[in-house]
Amino acid sequence: VGCDRSKNLVDICGEKHFQAFVCDALSVPMRSGSCDACISVAVIHHFSTAERRLAAIHELARLLRPGGTALIYVWAMEQEYKNQKSKYLKEKNGSKANEKEINTGTAQRPVTDQVPGSSSQDSACPDQLINDSKDEGCDARPVGADCRLPVHTNRTSFQSQDLLVPWHLKGGTKKKEENNRVLLPADSKESQELSPVFHRYYHVFCEGELEAACRSLDCVRVQKSYYDQGNWCVVLEKL
Repeated sequence: VGCDRSKNLVDICGEKHFQAFVCDALSVPMRSGSCDACISVAVIHHFSTAERRLAAIHELARLLRPGGTALIYVWAMEQEYKNQKSKYLKEKNGSKANEKEINTGTAQRPVTDQVPGSSSQDSACPDQLINDSKDEGCDARPVGADCRLPVHTNRTSFQSQDLLVPWHLKGGTKKKEENNRVLLPADSKESQELSPVFHRYYHVFCEGELEAACRSLDCVRVQKSYYDQGNWCVVLEKL
C-alpha cells in the first residue's frame, strides 16, 4: 500500500490499480508495528527543517514491526562521487540548452519528480538566483522566514543544501492535439504559458547526514548506508 501528500498522484496510482491513499508523512494513519517493510523514496528531502526530517524517519520506524526494515532514499549534495557523475548530471548532455519540448495536448499533470536516476523530462530554469549568497560545502544555514533560497539550474551540481528546484507542468487541454509537439525557446512567453513552472523546496543531504539522523534514534539500527546515482540511501532495522 502506498501513500502520498498529493491527491492527483494517488489518483494516478488508483488508475493503475495500485492501493494508495493521501496522508501526511509525519502522521501516517496506520497502526504502529503493522508493517514488515517501509520504503521512502524522494520524500524526506522535501521537509524544510532537521526536526521534521528526523520526525519523518521516526514515523517510518513507528510503522515497522520489530525486525522490520525500511529503505530511505534522499537527494545527495554530491552529484559527482568518487570521480563519477550521477545520471542526473549526465542527462544534461542529451538535452537542448535553449529549447524545450512541450506536449500541448495532454491534460495538466506534473512531470515526473526531478530525482537523480529518473527518466524525467529535462527542464529549463532561470539563470538568476533569488539570492546571490551561496552556502559553502555542507554548512548550510537553516531555512528561516527571512531567508531567500537560490533557484537550482537543472542538471547541474548543487551550490546550496537548501534550494528551490523548478518543476514544469505539461500544458494544454485539447485532446485532439494529443500527439502534437512543438519546440519553443525555454524563456519565451509562449513556453511559460504552455508550461507553468513551480518551485519545489529541497534539502539535499551531504555524505553521512542521513545516516547520522537515523543513528540518533534508539529504536532502529542502520543495516546499510550507501550512495546510488546521486542519492544517499539507508536501510534500517526496527529494534
